[in-house]
Amino acid sequence: MDTVIEICYFLAAMLFILGLKRMSSPLTARAGILWAGSGMLVATLITFFWPGMENYLLMTVAIAIGGVAAWWSGRKVAMTNMPQMIALYNGMGGGGAGAIAAVELLKGDFHSDAFLTLALLGALIGSVSFSGSIIAFAKLQGLMKRPLRFAFQHHINLVIFALALAAGGLIIKTGDTAGIGLLIFFALALAFGVLKTLPIGGADMPVVISLYNALTGLAVGVEGFVLDNAAMIIAGTVVGAAGTLLTQLMARAMNRSIGHVLFGSFGEEHGEEQETVEGSLKPIDVTDAGIMMAYAERVIIVPGYGMAVAQAQHKIKELMHVLLDRGIDVKFAIHPVAGRMPGHMNVLLAEADVPYDRLYDLDEINAQFPQTDVVLVIGANDVVNPMARSNPESPIYGMPILNVDQARNVIIIKRGQGKGFSGVENALFYADNARMLYGDGQGMTGELIQAIKQL
Repeated sequence: MDTVIEICYFLAAMLFILGLKRMSSPLTARAGILWAGSGMLVATLITFFWPGMENYLLMTVAIAIGGVAAWWSGRKVAMTNMPQMIALYNGMGGGGAGAIAAVELLKGDFHSDAFLTLALLGALIGSVSFSGSIIAFAKLQGLMKRPLRFAFQHHINLVIFALALAAGGLIIKTGDTAGIGLLIFFALALAFGVLKTLPIGGADMPVVISLYNALTGLAVGVEGFVLDNAAMIIAGTVVGAAGTLLTQLMARAMNRSIGHVLFGSFGEEHGEEQETVEGSLKPIDVTDAGIMMAYAERVIIVPGYGMAVAQAQHKIKELMHVLLDRGIDVKFAIHPVAGRMPGHMNVLLAEADVPYDRLYDLDEINAQFPQTDVVLVIGANDVVNPMARSNPESPIYGMPILNVDQARNVIIIKRGQGKGFSGVENALFYADNARMLYGDGQGMTGELIQAIKQL
C-alpha cells in the first residue's frame, strides 16, 4: 500500500507542476486549474489510506464543510472582491500549515532537533502568513480604511520577531513542545504578522498578497518534510517558488524592493509640497468624448481598479466592438500592478471575453502611445501618473508607468476628484491633453457607446 500511496503522490505532484505550467498562459489557464485541482483531489483521497490514519468521520466532515463553503463563496464572490478572497484563502493555507505544526509539536514525537526546528519554522511562517493575510483581507474589504502607523513601529516588530525566535530556541533547547512556551511562540508569531501588515498601504497590496502566497507555500513545504509527505513538499515548493517570482515581478513593476514594501511608507498621506500640481482639471461631456473617439484611428483603453468597482468590463467590451465596427484600431494597455492583485485586469477582461491578443503589457504598449489618437483611462490612477518620471520627490518616482500622457488625447473616466489608493495626486489629470469624464465607470461607458452609435 505504501507503494501505491507514493505513486499517487507522484502523480499529484506531476499534475500540480503541469497545471501551474498551463496557468502561465490565458489560453490554457482553465485547463491548468483543472489539472492542478485533479492533483489535489488525488492527494486528498489517497491520504485516507495513509498508515495509522484515524478520525475518518472528522476528516470527511471537515472536508465537506470546507468544500461546500469554498464552492459557495467561489460562486457568489463578485469580481471586485476577488483580491480580498484570494488574501483570505491564502491566509487559510498559512493557518492550515500552522495548525499542522501545532498538532505535531503537541505530539512531541520528533526524531531529532532538526525535525523539531523544521516544525517550529513551518509554524512561524504559517502563522505570520495567516495573521498577515487576514489584515490584508481587512484592508481590501474596506474594514480598515487607513494604514496604522505609530512611533518605533519597525523596532517593535523586530523585537517581537526576535522574541518569537527566542521562544522557539527555548523550545528546542528544553524539548518542551507542549508547555506555555509553545503558546507564547504562536502568540508572538501571529502578532508579528498583524503588526507587520498594519502599516502597509493599499497601493502595495499586490506585492503583499504575492509575498504571503510565497510564505504559505514555504510553510506547507517545510511541514511536508516534518510529516515525510512528498505531496506537501512538492506542492509547497511549487507554490512558494511561484509566489516568490511573482512577488519579485510585482515589486520590480513598482520599482521598489521587497524591503521597501515591508518597511517603507508608500500609500500613506504625503505632504502638500509633494502633491501640488499646476494646472486645472478640464471636464468633458459624453457627446464630445464620443466624437473624439468615433473619429480616431487608434484607441488604447487603460483599465484600473475603478473598472472593477463599477463592474464595467462587459461595457468596455461592447465599446471595443463599437469602435472596431467603425474600423478603429483598439488595444488594451495592462500595467502589472493595476488593481488590487496580480493579473486583476487580465481576469476581469477575460471574464468579459475580451480577446487576449488585444491585451498588451507595459513594455509592449508604451512605444505606441505617441501615435495614439485617444487613450481612454477607466479607473486607473497611479499606474498612469507621469510624476513617476518627472518628480523625484514623489513617493512613486521611478515606478514604471504607462506613458498615457504622451498620447494626443486622453479621456479619464472617474467618479470624482479624489486621489488614488496610494493617496498621491495624479499630474495626468491636469495635463493639457487630458479631459475628465466624471461618472460611474459602467454608466459613462454605456453613454459613450450610445454617443458613438448616434454619429
